[in-house]
Amino acid sequence: MSGSTVDTASLTRLHWLGIVLAVVTGAVHLYFGILALDTLQGVSFVLAGIAFLVAILLLLFDFRRRLLYLVGIPFTGIQVSLYFALNWPDVLNPGGIGDKVVQVALIAVLVVLYRRES
Repeated sequence: MSGSTVDTASLTRLHWLGIVLAVVTGAVHLYFGILALDTLQGVSFVLAGIAFLVAILLLLFDFRRRLLYLVGIPFTGIQVSLYFALNWPDVLNPGGIGDKVVQVALIAVLVVLYRRES
């Protein structure tokens, strides 16, 4: 039954790549969020980091994967857009740019997974 047990047998290499990318961006958000926890931005980073980790758990429990992909695409895309909007013109921070590369790759993985299951 979907959603009640961990289901790794149905995960492809692409799923695992997406999990790794989500772990990386989730960890980055948690790290920077904890550093600035006394600010609204820090709290939003922690919440975003938690959201990535919860999404991974939902995926592992085979909970509405197609919906996860569909929600994950704009969720991650908004973060990429906000990074550039809030940090312009000083966007060439290695940590920030590195995370955005990870997030763009995650979006690409989510799009492919969504299209495969459509």
